[in-house]
Amino acid sequence: MIEFRPALLTSLKHYSREKFTADLMAGIIVGIVALPLAIAFGIASGVSPEKGIITAIIAGFLTSALGGSRVQIGGPTGAFIVIVYGIIQQYGIEGLTVATIMAGVFLILLGLFRLGTIIKFIPYPIVVGFTSGIAVTIFTTQIKDLFGLTTPEMPGDFAGKWMVYFQNFGTIDLWATAVGVISVAIIALTPRFSKKIPGSLIAIVVMTLAVYLLKRYAGIDSVETIGDRFTINSQLPDAVIPALSWEGMKGLLPAAITIAVLGAIESLLSATVADGVTGDKHNSNQELVAQGIANVVTPLFGGIPATGAIARTAANIKNGGRTPIAGMVHSVVLLLILVVLMPYAALIPMPVIAAILFMVAYNMCDIKTFVNLCKTSPKSDIIVLVSTFVLTVVFDLVVAIEVGILLAAILFMKRMSDVTEVEGWKYVDEDDDADSLALRVVPDHITVYEISGPLFFGAADKILKITLDEKRRCLVLRMRSVSAIDATAMHNLEKLYEDCQKKGIQLIFSHVNEQPWRVMEKNGFIEKVGADNFCAHIDDALKRAEQL
Repeated sequence: MIEFRPALLTSLKHYSREKFTADLMAGIIVGIVALPLAIAFGIASGVSPEKGIITAIIAGFLTSALGGSRVQIGGPTGAFIVIVYGIIQQYGIEGLTVATIMAGVFLILLGLFRLGTIIKFIPYPIVVGFTSGIAVTIFTTQIKDLFGLTTPEMPGDFAGKWMVYFQNFGTIDLWATAVGVISVAIIALTPRFSKKIPGSLIAIVVMTLAVYLLKRYAGIDSVETIGDRFTINSQLPDAVIPALSWEGMKGLLPAAITIAVLGAIESLLSATVADGVTGDKHNSNQELVAQGIANVVTPLFGGIPATGAIARTAANIKNGGRTPIAGMVHSVVLLLILVVLMPYAALIPMPVIAAILFMVAYNMCDIKTFVNLCKTSPKSDIIVLVSTFVLTVVFDLVVAIEVGILLAAILFMKRMSDVTEVEGWKYVDEDDDADSLALRVVPDHITVYEISGPLFFGAADKILKITLDEKRRCLVLRMRSVSAIDATAMHNLEKLYEDCQKKGIQLIFSHVNEQPWRVMEKNGFIEKVGADNFCAHIDDALKRAEQL
């Protein structure tokens, strides 16, 4: 179990007024940056806009107060949009609440059992594949609002959505399109002029005012606003504990695991990126515990899944935030906005929200990285990358991650199996290798095989291909290049020993490394073969064979 020690505790040891001032300013700016994103992510996920802000408030505060990173900012992110929307469509809001709580429990357990580093075993092509797939899906869901299309109820699948768009593209609203296109331009161009104020906030203020004036003085009311679609509540709701049933939880298990895996990947990736900038080092296990607690508490108040947000964390660092106080201030700022200014959010045009999400999707879909991986990676990685991307777009993230990890595991095992060799007279052929078999005379009655590479179930069958010649009275297995063996390899070694016994051949081992030795010892194999038949060096093994 880990020691529960949030980064906040160590940060406050030498806290000063100067640090508080820097954290305060950073927290205010990050709160302003987070506002339009929280609203957009909430709407895109299929919930009302204030639910996105509630998530940013509660999850953001808990992540900063309890997390293992000094500068991490938590809240809703674009990566969750697709899966949250899918869960709501299939199981409703209550199903999403239960799945998020389950995911939070999984994250807490990952942290408590020191599995924070297990996320590194998710291959990079899978991360790029599902991230790019999510970006394409987010873009697809925003076409209707970006162009103000009038459509029937939208289907859930990717191809179905595009069929509806093509069939109804004649219903495009030019005013909505103009608002959306101008918003995209504002968001894209703002960083050239201002590094402090986010382009998404400028787009919201400018275009909301423009649409309000058009509606009031020019009679143009075809541009849909948030208030036309949602009823906004400007206060924190009371906590509601959902009804839990074993059958319901079993059905939600795949979705909960996906939320947990995705949350762990994104939060630890964000914390790692932050470490690279600040020179600090986060506690990954503590961070997972904090993310888990945030995802258990937040849905009780109607929130959606949350994780560490890379863009907001980077904004926090850039603006001087260096302790968790900045993240906590960001949550307080959002709370004040929710209570005081949220009624005005009803005036925000939907094409602006679509434009914000369009830019989020563009930034998520790193086309250069995707293309570069396709050009430079081994075929197995390309298969994993493309498969994960296509499955994310065509089906959903749950299927994509499951199949992606399975494919990656199978292809990795195939690759490891290919590099494992069990061959007679096979040795490491180096001119300066004093241990080379080429420098030794092997008597006729001895057979020597060298095993190279890890002996796991994907390669263990190669042991059974060793040819036993009854004329040769000793078989020497040289294992200096075997770093590890598993149960399947151990079983096959025992079978080889039995075959040797039947043919009167003595089995001798040379240079058994630490892990294989422990496995053999635990299985009683060393006692069975005889400790004298395990030699530290090939010369010792050959001498032993000659004696026998």
